[in-house]
Amino acid sequence: MPTESGSWASARQTKQKRKSHSLSIKRTNSSEQDRSGLQRDMLEGQDSKLPSSVRNTLMDLFGQIEREFENLYIENLELRREIDTLNERLAVEGQSIDGAELSKGQMKTKASHSTSQLSQKLKTTYKASTSKIVSSFKTTTSRAICQLVKEYVGHRDGLWDVSVTRTQPVVMGTASADHTALLWSIETGKCLIKYVGHAGSVNSIKFHPTEQIALTASGDQTAHIWRYTVQLPAPQPTADTSISGEEEVDFSDKDEAEVDGDVSSDCPTVRIPISSLKSHQGVVIAADWLVGGKQAVTASWDRTANLYDVETSELVHSLTGHDQELTHCCTHPTQRLVVTSSRDTTFRLWDFRDPSIHSVNVFQGHTDTVTSAVFTVGDNVVSGSDDRTVKVWDLKNMRSPIATIRTDSAVNRISVSVGQKIIALPHDNRQVRLFDMSGVRLARLPRSNRQGHRRMVCCSAWSEDHPTCNLFTCGFDRQAIGWNINIPALLQEK
Repeated sequence: MPTESGSWASARQTKQKRKSHSLSIKRTNSSEQDRSGLQRDMLEGQDSKLPSSVRNTLMDLFGQIEREFENLYIENLELRREIDTLNERLAVEGQSIDGAELSKGQMKTKASHSTSQLSQKLKTTYKASTSKIVSSFKTTTSRAICQLVKEYVGHRDGLWDVSVTRTQPVVMGTASADHTALLWSIETGKCLIKYVGHAGSVNSIKFHPTEQIALTASGDQTAHIWRYTVQLPAPQPTADTSISGEEEVDFSDKDEAEVDGDVSSDCPTVRIPISSLKSHQGVVIAADWLVGGKQAVTASWDRTANLYDVETSELVHSLTGHDQELTHCCTHPTQRLVVTSSRDTTFRLWDFRDPSIHSVNVFQGHTDTVTSAVFTVGDNVVSGSDDRTVKVWDLKNMRSPIATIRTDSAVNRISVSVGQKIIALPHDNRQVRLFDMSGVRLARLPRSNRQGHRRMVCCSAWSEDHPTCNLFTCGFDRQAIGWNINIPALLQEK
């Protein structure tokens, strides 16, 4: 009777082990539901101050954690068996390969290489599973605190800027590369006004502090001041936009939301501005109102910022000194201060509090383009850059930042909430993150396979006067999004 070779005996033994292991997995899965139910019953009998919905969510998360680590343990056992089997095969095959004896060193090297590969596979599996658990927990927390309320779709090209009125009625405005600016009803998502006076991309939009007047900057080398009158429509019931428990996924450019027709085609149209500011020799990239609304400042790719008298449209000051194109400008909410940012990696603080003289301070804190620098209500400036950092500065001592936020993607036009001083960071990688002024990360706005921005997020804007939406974002996916941020819960999580 012929005898089995060593390799065949080893293979049969491995097959039997795998069969036994498979039965063990089936037994584990069959008892998993019973064990989960038992754990729930045990916890229900314990005193807890947590609401039942929160307890159930925690139980589900801990159940996921247990299952993930159980799977890791099973995979670890299987990989160890594969290593043992491989070592046995190497020992058998090492006796003769092509009629030549394998040296002990060669056999050891081959076994070591295979073992290293399997070990790396185990580490990768462990890291991926653990990361999935942590991501699931963070996503669930963010969804409870940051909820998408409304999407505003109607532009035919990417959006550069978003802003919210400071007067009643509260409406939201967007500036787009399609040469238009649109005003929106926040509640219904309906377009209220369409401004078509520019001959180039509309790069920014800001609202007058006390009147129904808008200021827009454009690629046609001008800034326009135009009046609007809106009547808000009655709010309509909206479908539930809450995000279900699916995993967050990444989007490709082909997933960009398609606009079915021109939603803004039936909007009242404004074609003629009440004033046009025309002193720049290049693209006007941003504009803003000085406190009081009697003067406006513009920033241009011609490396200058201009200060204008709104009533006469006359140029009051030309602010020079930047070495490259300007990217943004912002005014202080209560003082005659202006901050301009530039591709020359600096931002400059211009002081107009003394009418007879204006001073300037240059700040070099970044290593790449400063995409925006904004004031807070107090004595801080927050700057964002393509170097993937955001820095918080104290106006009283701006030699070095008091906080630095490091991110994984370039930062675009940031905004800071007036009340709680929460910084919203829109990124090139389609994420929007929230930080406090000390640099502590508070949340990330949820993105799923149904909701969120699908391309670069260009701008964010807080609103303190609307009960439903208190943060707005816009991006190059041609839409703006209104979010409800539960700020008390956000700060409590911190």
